[in-house]
Amino acid sequence: MSKPIVAIVGRPNVGKSTLFNKLAGERISIVEDTPGVTRDRIYADVDWLGREFTIIDTGGLEPESEDIILKQMYSQAEIAIETADVIMFIVDVKTGPIDADVNVANILRKTKKPVVLIVNKVDNMRENPMDIYEFYSLGLGDPIAVSAGQALGLGDMLDEVVSHFPEESKDEEEDNIIKVAIVGKPNVGKSSLINKILGEQRLIVSDVPGTTRDAVDTFYEKDGQKYMFIDTAGMRKKSKIKEDIERYSIIRAVSAVERCDVCILVINAQEGITDQDTKIAGIAHERGKAAIIAVNKWDIVEKDDKTMNKYIKDIEKELAYMPYAPKIFISALTGQRVNKIFDNINTVWQNNNLRISTGVLNDVLIEAMAMNQPPAEKGRPLKIYYMTQVSVKPPTFIIFVNDTNLLHFSYRRYIENQIRLAFGFKGTPIHFIVRNRSERG
Repeated sequence: MSKPIVAIVGRPNVGKSTLFNKLAGERISIVEDTPGVTRDRIYADVDWLGREFTIIDTGGLEPESEDIILKQMYSQAEIAIETADVIMFIVDVKTGPIDADVNVANILRKTKKPVVLIVNKVDNMRENPMDIYEFYSLGLGDPIAVSAGQALGLGDMLDEVVSHFPEESKDEEEDNIIKVAIVGKPNVGKSSLINKILGEQRLIVSDVPGTTRDAVDTFYEKDGQKYMFIDTAGMRKKSKIKEDIERYSIIRAVSAVERCDVCILVINAQEGITDQDTKIAGIAHERGKAAIIAVNKWDIVEKDDKTMNKYIKDIEKELAYMPYAPKIFISALTGQRVNKIFDNINTVWQNNNLRISTGVLNDVLIEAMAMNQPPAEKGRPLKIYYMTQVSVKPPTFIIFVNDTNLLHFSYRRYIENQIRLAFGFKGTPIHFIVRNRSERG
C-alpha cells in the first residue's frame, strides 16, 4: 500500500516550514521571517506510531495577490492540495483569523479533502486558549493548538492527521495488477507513450475550471497479465515560467511513484538527461521501486553507430546510483521499440519481488569473500557471518558482521555486484541492513 500524502498549506509566514522541519527531523526548508521564502515545495517521509506518510511543504497561499512569486506559490500549493490525501491548514494565533485565512479556508472546503486546522505559535498552552477558538469561524472543525518552534502539541496534531488515513488493507485482486507509473519532465511524451502502448487515444486531459488532476489511471490487460498505467501528465500550464512548471513534476512524481510497482522514467532524446530527470529518478530509487529508463523521441535524433552508446554512457554517469535500470530507446510517435516495454515491465517487476533462499545466498557470499577478502582496519578484520533476505519490493538483505563500522561502502558495493552477477536483479534496487551479530529483531 502506498504512503498517504499530507500537504502543509497556509498563507505566508505562519510557520509551515518550521513545522515541516520538526516533522522531517532536519532543516530541509529554509526558515526566515520574510513571507514567501519557501518558494519550492519540498517533501519528506514521516513515521507516526507505525503509520508512514509523505509530507509536502508548500509556498504560502495568497490567492488574492498579484505578486508574481506569490502567484507561482499559489499554483504550487494548489497542485499539492489536489495530490494530498489529508491537508494540514496552518494559521497563526498571534494574528488571529484574517481575510487571507478565510480565502484559503474557502479554497480548502471546495476540495472535499480531510482538513486538519492547526493553530501555530501557541508557545504557552495555558495563556492562549481563548484565542484559539476564534478560528472556529473558518468552518473547518476543531482547531488544534501547537507550537512548531517548541514542538508542543505535535502528538495530538499527528493523531488527528493519521485518523484520516484510509485503513491499511491487502487487496489480493490489486496484488495481481502491475502498477506502472510513467514519470518524467513535462512534455517528454508521457501521455503519448501510454496512448501508443494501449493502441488508442485514451488519455485526454480535461480542463475543468478549478481542478488539476495529479494522475490518470488506465487499466490494460495483455497475455493474461493486468496492468494499471499511472500518467502524471494531466497538468494544466498555469505559468509560462519553465522553472515553475518543472517544480510541479516533482510532486507528481512523488505521488505516482508511491503508488506504483514499476517506474518508467521518460527522457527527451533531444535534450538528453537533465537535472530534473535525475531528481525524478532519485525518487524511484530511494523508494525501492523497479525502474526502466525510456529515451523517447529517438526517431528524430541524428545518429551514427556511436550515438546510442554515448547516450547510455551519459545516462550511466548522471544516474550512477541506478545502473540496474534497463534502458530502452523508443518513439512514442512511431511506435519504435514500444512493443518491448511490456517485456521490460514484467522482468523488472519479477526481480523487484524476487526471493533468494538463505542457503543459496550464503553460497554466493562465501565465494565472494574467497575471491576478495573482507577488509581490515587497524589490524581488526571484518568478519561476515551470514546474510539473509528479509523482504521484497525492493529485495532487502540483512548482513550479520562482527562490527558494522568495518563494512565500508566499497565492500558492500562489491557484495551487491556479486549478488547481481549471480541472481540478476535487473531493474530493481537492492537494500542492505548491516547488524552486529549480537543484535536481534
